[in-house]
Amino acid sequence: MTYEDIPKPEPKEIDEQNWVVLGHLISNEVLRGRPQGDERCDNCLYYMDPSTDISYCWHPRVRILVGDQWWCQWWEPITE
Repeated sequence: MTYEDIPKPEPKEIDEQNWVVLGHLISNEVLRGRPQGDERCDNCLYYMDPSTDISYCWHPRVRILVGDQWWCQWWEPITE
C-alpha cells in the first residue's frame, strides 16, 4: 500500500456530536481558552493534576481534558 492509497481522514458522526456538545460550552462562554484574571484551570480545585499542561477537569458539568491556562465559570480555588 502506498501513501496515496491511504484514505483521507474524515470526522465520524461521534466527532460531530462531541463538537455540538462542546460547542455549547464555548458559545455560552462557560469554557474559555484563556484565564480570567488569576483564575485558570491549573489553580482550580477541579483540575486533576496541576503539574501538567493538560489535565482532566472533574467538575460534574465539564469532565473533559482542559489546558492549564483555560478557565470556566465553575472555577473554584484550591482549598487546603
